[in-house]
Amino acid sequence: MGGVLVLGGGYAIQPFREYPGLEYENFPLPRDYHEKTEWVFARLMYPPVSRGYGGFQFLGDWRKGGSNWTMDYPRSDRHFASALRRLTRIHARSAEQPVNLENGDVYDWPWLYGVEVGHWNLSDAQATAFREFLLRGGFFMCDDFHGTTEWDVFTASMKRVLPGRPIVEIPPKDAIFHTLYDLDDRYQVPGAQFLETGQTWEKDGKIPHWRGIYDDKGRLMVAICFNMDLGDSWEHADNPEYPLKFSALGIRTGVNYVVYPMTQ
Repeated sequence: MGGVLVLGGGYAIQPFREYPGLEYENFPLPRDYHEKTEWVFARLMYPPVSRGYGGFQFLGDWRKGGSNWTMDYPRSDRHFASALRRLTRIHARSAEQPVNLENGDVYDWPWLYGVEVGHWNLSDAQATAFREFLLRGGFFMCDDFHGTTEWDVFTASMKRVLPGRPIVEIPPKDAIFHTLYDLDDRYQVPGAQFLETGQTWEKDGKIPHWRGIYDDKGRLMVAICFNMDLGDSWEHADNPEYPLKFSALGIRTGVNYVVYPMTQ
């Protein structure tokens, strides 16, 4: 990922800022949130496909929060960063970094996470900036989208980001499943709706898929967690009602997805 890091030096790093979320406001901010570290949970900001899509009425500009990209935010991000600190020697910042592709500083954050990408609608300019980020060594993990309709929305933007590059099932022996944890026993990780319905799936997304997009050298640059909700497994890792086995797999998957791009 050296290409991304070198390019990042040419930009002024975007200062930390909190945004109103769909679920949380005034979530406790860690005391060391300004610490300079080797890894930061960078959360992708994006425009939604339309207002109100998915049952949420967005008030105002998506750039100011309160949109699909803020789902689980910031509780999920901070729980995962805390877990990464405990489980590895990676020097992880305790607070997340929302990243807007329009600001030109995406290269400062070589690991990027997108939630609810079955609702995004990237502009042509955002797709171009995103493509450059990925081809220069950036890594993108996306999660928490379900069923046929959301898959179609996701691919409509992703095909403009990386035209002509196929989305494939990640082979079981791929390094991303074995960087720190051996993830041979993978199963569907549900969202918090499981606590009410007992269902692990949402919409018509009954079968989980670990998919990806590779670059010309065989490096996985986009890791797609489809028909699952790892973000909720991080968010509810401290919830005694949410089953431990789901948070355990969700966190281990996330850890592997952080270690992989740092070691390729």
